[in-house]
Amino acid sequence: MTDRYADTQRDDAETQKPDPIETLIPARLDRLPWSRFHWLIVFALGITWILDGLEVTLKGAISGVLQEPETLNFTSAQIGAIASFYLAGCVVGAIVFGYLTDRFGRKVLFFVTLTLYLVGVLLTAFSWNWWSFALFRFLTGAGIGGEYAAINSAIDELIPARVRGRIDLFINGSYWLGAAVGSLSTLVLLDPDILPTDIGWRVGFGIGAILGLCILLVRRYVPESPRWLATHGYEEQAEKVVKGIEDEIEKETGKKLERPSKDQAITIHPRRVFGFAIIFKTMFKTYPKRSVLGLSLMVSQAFLYNAIFFTYAMVLTRFYEVPSSDTGMYLLPFAIGNFLGVLVLGSFFDTIGRRQMISATYGIAATLLVVTGILFVQDALTAATQTAMWTVIFFFASPAASSAYLTVSEVFPLEMRAMAISLFYAIGTATGGVLAPWIFGSLIGTGNPMDVFYGYCFAAALLFVAAGIAIVFGVKAEQRGLEDVAEPLSAQA
Repeated sequence: MTDRYADTQRDDAETQKPDPIETLIPARLDRLPWSRFHWLIVFALGITWILDGLEVTLKGAISGVLQEPETLNFTSAQIGAIASFYLAGCVVGAIVFGYLTDRFGRKVLFFVTLTLYLVGVLLTAFSWNWWSFALFRFLTGAGIGGEYAAINSAIDELIPARVRGRIDLFINGSYWLGAAVGSLSTLVLLDPDILPTDIGWRVGFGIGAILGLCILLVRRYVPESPRWLATHGYEEQAEKVVKGIEDEIEKETGKKLERPSKDQAITIHPRRVFGFAIIFKTMFKTYPKRSVLGLSLMVSQAFLYNAIFFTYAMVLTRFYEVPSSDTGMYLLPFAIGNFLGVLVLGSFFDTIGRRQMISATYGIAATLLVVTGILFVQDALTAATQTAMWTVIFFFASPAASSAYLTVSEVFPLEMRAMAISLFYAIGTATGGVLAPWIFGSLIGTGNPMDVFYGYCFAAALLFVAAGIAIVFGVKAEQRGLEDVAEPLSAQA
């Protein structure tokens, strides 16, 4: 794969306000046939989610091991608090790197956030007590929080509109491929006959960090977003990137691409900086309904996932007496169900529609969660059937959760896209995610199934509310260009 279209160096010497420009760049990107370039985007950006799924799954699987005296001897509450530290890092990273992504571009932040993420993962392998483990998980979270903003922005801006929904969901859902690999890896890493108890989990984090270094090399072939370049006054560089992509596709297909009609052009007034006042005014004055929608989707999915996923091993060991070294295997069907959800249902978000699919997946997941809670409190489940119920729940919850990121990344203007993702992710994670692992860890620690049931019901209630809001405030964004869904701020004189 040539890197002609990856050459996007920008000259900041010109300080005067650029003249308005008329551009066909969005239409040219949206009319492209699927190609090797798009597969590059999927691989280079989606692979981070796979690595994240691998190491977060490992963290969930080893939660029981970390409580053993021969390792770090953590309590149940400390395990839950560590998850909260990780999520707090995600919040901080999302806000800081989200702003920088909109200010300095998507590509440069790819490397900054991934590097921070990998450093945090590697340091985790060398943790010596609770505070060091929590600090390194915070750094890891900061990196991944920034990744969410940069990657989701780039995906939406580089993938054609007709398949944007399914690809976005697929890439976010690829997290669960890593989770499946992480689950299988515990067969070796947590087997005391293969590796010492206090060594196996460390090796797992170390391997994940080493593998992640390869992604830095692949990402140099991913170009800066032409849409971002154009709206920030780098018209020449934007044209060079798009022309490079088109040349590659024409060479691959052997066919000449038709140029979009002039009536698809948009006029923009490039600006280098968009202040917070404009951003917040756009979010909460221009698009208040979209803001309520994004917030409700983010909060509910964050609470559900972080409550269940970070404490599932504790449920298995506490209520079903599953050995801590075996909990990773119970995550395998859980992870497969999550990935199959986005794989099977993702295309319907582009065909049936965003509003219909978002409300349906949130509502079905909530209903199944209540049913599972009732069966759990009645002692009608075993470790296997509990896992089966989780698998079915998250078959629907996985595309629902991914659609939250899709929604906030496509319903706001390009110049504030990363910041919008960051802000709603941070608020959702802070309110629905940071407290959830600690709350559920405490509820599980009581040993009373009814306490856990109350937690399930609260999570389900949040999902039902989000489903209702999606029905009322949902945006028809399927197969529509980003500029049609939300006019760029730079299109306004």
